[in-house]
Amino acid sequence: MYKILQKETVAPQVVAMIVEAPHIARHHQAGNFVVLRIDEKGERIPLTIADSDSEKGTITLLFQKIGKTTEELGRLKAGKTIRDIAGPLGHATPILDYGHCVLVGGGIGSATLYPILKALKGKNNNVTVILGARNKELLVWGDRFSELADEVLLTTDDGSSGRRGLVTEALKEVMDKSKVEIVIAVGPIRMMQAVAELTKPYNVKTLVSLNPVMVEGTGMCGACRVNVGGKTRFACVEGPEFDAHDVDFKELGNRLGFYREEEQESMEIFRKKKCKGECKK
Repeated sequence: MYKILQKETVAPQVVAMIVEAPHIARHHQAGNFVVLRIDEKGERIPLTIADSDSEKGTITLLFQKIGKTTEELGRLKAGKTIRDIAGPLGHATPILDYGHCVLVGGGIGSATLYPILKALKGKNNNVTVILGARNKELLVWGDRFSELADEVLLTTDDGSSGRRGLVTEALKEVMDKSKVEIVIAVGPIRMMQAVAELTKPYNVKTLVSLNPVMVEGTGMCGACRVNVGGKTRFACVEGPEFDAHDVDFKELGNRLGFYREEEQESMEIFRKKKCKGECKK
């Protein structure tokens, strides 16, 4: 059992949880994730480790309530427990003394970028962070990034915070005025694909963190397979980060939509059960 020590809503439908997990905190590296199960009958879902504290033995999980399991997880209060958390899983982000690095995050994707930022700054890199969202309310952890990054650029679709526009527009301006050694992007598929298409002519090394369907996180089930450079790769054990210029984003998008109807049906059943139990009160 893993005890929830603190819970906070950081944006609409976005929750941050600090969980007691000493072993995972001790071994966590930037880019790692966990697979958790709320109870014995719950499904397994992958979540990024957004931060960790090895001295306190805690990890921070940042997630968006978009399905049945994340809705259930988001309803748990501090003091409650999570049945299983397996991790840290996946390959760690390659952290070197690159020089100028740019991290690009879309929405909840910023959760993955925060530990990467900490690790890159630990190697004395110059780091520019570009965060994008539909509006100001959906920008996550902008203040935390500002404390560590050399530069933080905010973009919103409606212009309510930072500049109005897309993260790719800001990224292009950065690459036009300064030599960038590596770009790491995390977020919606279309955003990561757009970043990959933009950086390729500049010949800038670009990594993306992929989020295919995962079941058990050890490569046994094959659910998380992705096409990278014409070869089948398993994101849970060979990723989740891959060379953006080799990823087949179209296939990835198609696979993510395989279970959309089942997810919607499950969510509808969950909401009806909740209303039956609480709406009468």
